Amino acid sequence: MSEQAAALRKLVAGKEIVVAPGVFSPAVAKVAERVGFRALYLSGAAFSGLLALPDVGVTTLDEVARAAYDITSQVRAPLIVDADTGFGEAVNVARTVAKLEAAGAAALHIEDQVLPKKCGHLEGKELVEAGEMVKKVVSAREAAGRGMMVIARTDARSVYGIDAAIERAQEYSRAGADMIFPEALESPSEFAEFRRKVKKPLMANMTEFGKTPYITASEFQRLGYNLVTFPVTTFRAAMKAVERTLHGLKNEGTQKRMLDSLMTREEFYDLIGYSQYEVADKRAAESARRLARSGKEPG
Repeated sequence: MSEQAAALRKLVAGKEIVVAPGVFSPAVAKVAERVGFRALYLSGAAFSGLLALPDVGVTTLDEVARAAYDITSQVRAPLIVDADTGFGEAVNVARTVAKLEAAGAAALHIEDQVLPKKCGHLEGKELVEAGEMVKKVVSAREAAGRGMMVIARTDARSVYGIDAAIERAQEYSRAGADMIFPEALESPSEFAEFRRKVKKPLMANMTEFGKTPYITASEFQRLGYNLVTFPVTTFRAAMKAVERTLHGLKNEGTQKRMLDSLMTREEFYDLIGYSQYEVADKRAAESARRLARSGKEPG
């Protein structure tokens, strides 16, 4: 088991709810970790949005795995990865687990929609048969072994109702899912009912502009949830800030009045550890000069 997977399991088993903000790039992940978040989340909606693509499952496993690696190589906080429908059938899901585990992910979640999938808070979703999703969960659990966490998401609430969502969650639990993710529940009472009837750790999605009313992390904790993500909040905030900044540049021809809203050069250099690269470059240059004076071959 990787250090990050073990850390996430320990966090989920704790008394306090784990809050995992969406991070759509390594730089955003470093800010989130510095702010103090103990777990991070790579959202399929935010990642596809970064590529100016809709959240309908058009990104590939290789693209998502690379994005996950780019993040995990820069932070120590465990990363949960949105793997959509698993990038194929049960046999493909096993490869998805292997690729994301190699990329450093601590957990992944797969969902029971058919392709092309839709955002969990939109109408018109279609689901695979519960048995098909059970096979995917079994495949993922076997591929992960004692390693990364396998989270099973069900979108059944919006399609068949809360009872069907609970029934599917119970089936996925028996199949070996470490955690259940009920998508697009519509009230605190539904979250409470889900908690009463599903015994596995539970994950909540607190997205904006969706079917779920705004519920705080502390309220989710009182409802008995173990983890909550805010999947697209940072991406939406960044896009609005970029739009506002570009309007300002277009209208005024200068950024002078925006400086208070910009991260300074020094702040960003501190975030990425710029001075460490300078030290490494200086050390390499000094070693090269010494070798040149001695006439010896390196190594």
